[in-house]
Amino acid sequence: MYVAVKGGETAIANAHRLLADRRRGDRSLPALTIEQIVAQLGLAVDRVMAEASLHDTALAALAIKQSRGDMIEAIFLLRAYRTTLPRFGTSKPIETGTMRVERRVSATYKDLPGGQLLGPTFDYTHRLLDPSLLEDGFVEEAALESNGIDPVSKVSDILAAEGLIETDGEMSLDHKAGDLTREPMEFPMPRDVRLQSLARGDEGFLLALAYSTQRGYGRNHPFVGEVRIGEVEVEIDVPELGFAVSLGEIRVTECQMVNQFKGSSKAPPQFTRGYGLVFGQSERKAMSMSLVDRALRAEEFGEDITAPAQDEEFVISHADNVQATGFVEHLKLPHYVDFQAELALVRKMRSDYQASKNSVAANITGSIADAAE
Repeated sequence: MYVAVKGGETAIANAHRLLADRRRGDRSLPALTIEQIVAQLGLAVDRVMAEASLHDTALAALAIKQSRGDMIEAIFLLRAYRTTLPRFGTSKPIETGTMRVERRVSATYKDLPGGQLLGPTFDYTHRLLDPSLLEDGFVEEAALESNGIDPVSKVSDILAAEGLIETDGEMSLDHKAGDLTREPMEFPMPRDVRLQSLARGDEGFLLALAYSTQRGYGRNHPFVGEVRIGEVEVEIDVPELGFAVSLGEIRVTECQMVNQFKGSSKAPPQFTRGYGLVFGQSERKAMSMSLVDRALRAEEFGEDITAPAQDEEFVISHADNVQATGFVEHLKLPHYVDFQAELALVRKMRSDYQASKNSVAANITGSIADAAE
């Protein structure tokens, strides 16, 4: 324990009360509600759900409120809660091709089947502070399709029809999906487990790695084939019924990144893929994930591994912000014995160093005296 802290459990309890007091803030202001956080801080809620690997907007909002807006602490809280939940089964792969699209953009085709759909995005805002948001003013309702947006084909399917892009990858019928939350990490990882790790990895870390691949630290020359955001249905097979049952719909962001590939003696020149899929609206994360996914496929394509983003063990071992936080913040805990041992060692080394200097100085002085005689 910290010897400078008096009171033991009493001091800890008071620290908790102080935290609760700071969390509540000015009592003259209305308390922040979970409903407000879900409805008005949706992107923060989406990030917490994605990096905690638990889809529950109310619990994610609670974690944000409890953590006073510290996103990594909120992710930690929700992930800890997740470990207490039973697992009933594995859902079927979601069909993003049938997504009820809210936003869908492509950098590869101007005019594509289904069209471009800008949706809710900061892309065309001026990045100027809006003083009108200081007050709870009138907000005009957006124009929406009366019948919703019909499912639209994927850009990757257009390229695949001409054989210009690698296949999407097929799993064997007996393949069992890995679970990074319940099984220890082993390298090399199958791609499905690696994608799990990237999906719950820290957004900032993945963004930095993705940026590095575009600056030459990797072999990425990417085009956004497509970014789409929308609602997809989640289903689970029920053996007793003999058919799949819908569990409801969730919002996800999917990114298909198209990358160049020169081909080889076994494969004709074609584009390759990088893939990203995350809970909620989080296209920065999905795009970063897809760039890093492609970089991590270097060995698969016989490319030299020369950059951090191509090193699977480096990326996966450092992408988890909860693990990183624990390792960094444990430095705040008492390390008295370790430090005192190193302190004694440094003092001994300095003493030996000074004694050595004194000995050298004495020898030089003696030599000069002998020469003078």
